[in-house]
Amino acid sequence: MIDLYTAATPNGHKASIALEELGLPYEVHALSFDLKEQKSPAFLRINPNGRIPAIVDRDNDDFAVFESGAILIYLAEKTGRLLPQDVKGRSTVIQWLMFQMGGVGPMQGQANVFFRYFPERLQGAIDRYQHETRRLYEVLDTRLGQVEYLAGDYSIADIATFPWVRIHEWSGVSVDGLDNLQRWLAAIDARPAVQRGLLVPRREEQDDEKAVNTARSMLTR
Repeated sequence: MIDLYTAATPNGHKASIALEELGLPYEVHALSFDLKEQKSPAFLRINPNGRIPAIVDRDNDDFAVFESGAILIYLAEKTGRLLPQDVKGRSTVIQWLMFQMGGVGPMQGQANVFFRYFPERLQGAIDRYQHETRRLYEVLDTRLGQVEYLAGDYSIADIATFPWVRIHEWSGVSVDGLDNLQRWLAAIDARPAVQRGLLVPRREEQDDEKAVNTARSMLTR
């Protein structure tokens, strides 16, 4: 059994989609950002960086794994799926996984911050991160004009990248003209395991966690 510590974010959805695709049993622990549960001492023992997602593998001596890319590799290696065994195939998947981890995620994350959340409208920052995210999308589009999925076959590289690209409108980034990327988005979105993973955590799980923790905070004031 896997304990999944998560929230409804692109990085959180990477882990839940992978767990669904691999058919691994898991228990969801929805963390409240409002209550800063990701910074609690209990969670910091699992992930010293205080970010979601993180997992604990109860079947492997309660082994904890943090960082979404590391979680994907761990789960793929645990099951022998979604990550090829041959050197070239494995390297290709990891290259595109790192492309997401080092490029798409950070750049689109900053686009989200400056386009949606930053208290001042800094147009230079908005333009910089939106343009860089679009450039990375164009790299993906070119690649997907050559292969069906990022590493040829469906893999953890696709699972890592999809939850970010699917929210492109929220980031203010267009996918117009990127026909290959749009084809890939539709194909992955149609996968039943992906649809199930995108529903984790369920709204009621998030609400229940907030209610429990609100009650706890009131009792300890």
